[in-house]
Amino acid sequence: MSEEIKTMRNVAFAGHGGAGKTTLAEAMLFKAGVTKRLGKVEEGNTVMDFQPEETKKQQSINTSFIKYTHNKHTITLMDTPGDQNFFSAAKTCFPVADSMAFVIDGVGGPSAMTEEAAASAIQYNLPGFVVINKLDRERADFATAVEACQTALKKKVIPVCYPIGSEEDFKGLVNIVSGKAYEYDADGKPTQIDIPADMADDIEAAKEEFVENVAELDDDLLEKYLEGEELTEEELKATFRTGVLGAEFYPAIAASAAKMIGVDVVFDFINDYMPSPLDRGAWIAKDADGNDVEVAPDPDGEFVGYVFATIVDPYAGRLSLFRVIAGTLGKDGNIKNITKNAKERFSQLLEIAGSEQKPISGAVPGAIVAVAKLKETLTGDTITAGQDIQIPAPKALPPCISFAISPKSKSDEDKIHEAIRKILEEDPGLELTRNEETRETILSGRGLVHIEITAEKIQRKFNVGMDIATPKVAYRETFKKKVRVQGKHKKQSGGHGQYDVVEGHAQVPGGLLDLGQ
Repeated sequence: MSEEIKTMRNVAFAGHGGAGKTTLAEAMLFKAGVTKRLGKVEEGNTVMDFQPEETKKQQSINTSFIKYTHNKHTITLMDTPGDQNFFSAAKTCFPVADSMAFVIDGVGGPSAMTEEAAASAIQYNLPGFVVINKLDRERADFATAVEACQTALKKKVIPVCYPIGSEEDFKGLVNIVSGKAYEYDADGKPTQIDIPADMADDIEAAKEEFVENVAELDDDLLEKYLEGEELTEEELKATFRTGVLGAEFYPAIAASAAKMIGVDVVFDFINDYMPSPLDRGAWIAKDADGNDVEVAPDPDGEFVGYVFATIVDPYAGRLSLFRVIAGTLGKDGNIKNITKNAKERFSQLLEIAGSEQKPISGAVPGAIVAVAKLKETLTGDTITAGQDIQIPAPKALPPCISFAISPKSKSDEDKIHEAIRKILEEDPGLELTRNEETRETILSGRGLVHIEITAEKIQRKFNVGMDIATPKVAYRETFKKKVRVQGKHKKQSGGHGQYDVVEGHAQVPGGLLDLGQ
């Protein structure tokens, strides 16, 4: 069982929208034999972006999960959204990844969302690597993108392979560690070639920089390097892996997912250098008194799980996605939600594969699994076999914009609030409030697109139409100064006559007029 955990990898693809995360994931699934055809975002036939809203927008809105096997390793890919409107769906998933692959556009370089993802990687001390993608595009520049990543990712970025050719002539890679060059055909199949003569000096300089960076991680290796001795490939790889696992730096790989160039390098890199759940080590939980407690990924220990996502289906009910932190879980059983202090029961254990859920017989530490129809459990909750400990959940990103919402028809008035309540369970980036002064229901989110997509989801899932409008403003007036007015009434009608004085005090503007005589 420990061998199963040792060969397990959980990798989150992170980065800005449009960098090619989904395209790279689809290329890997196709090359691994999981899919029979290469899915393309622009054609709306990808395994990872399967929801109608994602197909329509041609971008990831939710984090997708799928497994593949490569050289006796089992890898779970997490394709996270890179648009700021939907980044909450990425942030909640980062804690359950063991490593991150930053997919960077070779033309535009990293963006603000890449920096946000990098901050999460540093927060959870996750190892990672960089894939400089789209190097076949016009104005793509590998060296410039690597340099920009140094600042954006807050880490040293070390290239481990260099591109052969540029832009439309990008056709292969040179592996810095092995010193071997490969050219790719139209199907993404590599063939070893000689290093191009015009690249020899640059590759030699890159190899020297790589060796120096790796040697600095080990005193014995550094001494050997400074004395001019040749370092073997095995020594370099072993020390290099130590540096990667310690998140000392991020290696960088040149690639074009669309042309299948570098996909094989990403495969091998994940297997050889990314951590298993055992490499990640113990998680830190809090006990009932708020003290830190280590939870080791021991398959023979007591079960502990962390719920990181919720999917609401109008027919199947609530689907809770969680990572097994410790212990071994069977295909059914009883668990306790420590966060809600509630007992739960599940009758089927599921594995998520894109839009599908497959029944499985059990799960060990590191497994990403799901169960259906838990009554109290939501995103951020800790579930255990009974231990009173909690895994700290990341704080949701605050909303940025608010809109007034209302049902499209009177027949939907009773259903719209229930529909929104269910959507809130799966989207931590949303917030629902009521403005009593304007008598409007306010839905807040990360952006206008976020709210619009939410309206489309509610229509599709619950058949409830929702109108979006600019919220009304409850105007208020304030007193600026006090004025005094006086009126006199005089009339001679015989005798004493009539005489009245009326004084008034008023606040301007607005306010009550207090009259006195």
